[in-house]
Amino acid sequence: MPYGLIRFVLFRMDAEAAHEHTLAALERLQNTGLQRLWRQPRVQDPVTLAGLTLPNRVGLAAGLDKNARCIDALESMGFGFVEAGTVTPLAQPGNAKPRLFRLPAAQALINRMGFNNEGVAAFVAHVGASRFAEQRQSAAKGAPRMALGLNIGKNAATPMERAQDDYLACLAAVYPHADYVTVNISSPNTKNLRDLQADEALAALLAALKARQRELADAHGRHVPLFLKIAPDLDEAQVQSIAAALLEHGMDGVIATNTTLSRQAVQGLPHAQEAGGLSGAPVREASCRVIRQLRAALGAGFPIIGAGGILNGADAVAKIEAGADAVQLYTGLIYKGPALVAEAARAIRAHGAVKCAGRDRQA
Repeated sequence: MPYGLIRFVLFRMDAEAAHEHTLAALERLQNTGLQRLWRQPRVQDPVTLAGLTLPNRVGLAAGLDKNARCIDALESMGFGFVEAGTVTPLAQPGNAKPRLFRLPAAQALINRMGFNNEGVAAFVAHVGASRFAEQRQSAAKGAPRMALGLNIGKNAATPMERAQDDYLACLAAVYPHADYVTVNISSPNTKNLRDLQADEALAALLAALKARQRELADAHGRHVPLFLKIAPDLDEAQVQSIAAALLEHGMDGVIATNTTLSRQAVQGLPHAQEAGGLSGAPVREASCRVIRQLRAALGAGFPIIGAGGILNGADAVAKIEAGADAVQLYTGLIYKGPALVAEAARAIRAHGAVKCAGRDRQA
């Protein structure tokens, strides 16, 4: 079924209702014959990132599948990696509705969901019940399989001075089920959460997380990489400070970026002044700016995943050129559908082939 037709129907519904109907359909139909409605071959373009071998460089950002109910459906879309969450220790409803808005003229979304999720116990149960989890236990050697990232946050009711406790509890719970874990301190929709990006707070959080990661690695016999997800609304000095903290505390990677609070690119559009994080095309350049600054500060080998404003193959390549090793989609998937996954992966693979050919000619 052409995605344009599906989108035509969904975009005539309330944005969150459409989101929930889509997830319910994916959950119900995954691992059935009807999965062929969205299944597509995975583009093979292997890359090793933070010790993980990914089949390609295109992933799904957290926020779409908050409760890890649709892992198998998403895997069949051809992603190289999928990130579920954000999950918190306890279930919470999130912010009051309405809290999700489309800005089609800007190919953008605004959300103030507020980490609505069923809690970490239900989350890991859903991961464990997936066919993906079963296959991981008996994975045959050959082409690399999709990687699964699990994204963790804090409960809205937890005081900021106790935020560390929530992150440590979630890390311990998701660690056995994850290929990597992302620490989300950059959502604008949990009060004061972005304060954790400040120097002293960030240093304390990263030190505690790395200590717990070492304990969990010993207990489970494997190292699960830790990524930090940061905001686009940072100046160069703040990016430099975060980069220094990442290196000092031995973090395994960084995701740049989350949604923006800026409304400069959408002024005058319906819903433009709604509170929340803006995603999609308007965040494209801010994300690339942060990626360039991170790459300059972190050096060539540090893993960076680029996210924000990818709506075609050229946008994905622009993230790689800015310094990212891999990319994530979310809003682009809403506007363009699953075909964007393969388009972005093919564009990145072609870009890499051209670069290799250029180096060969120079040699």
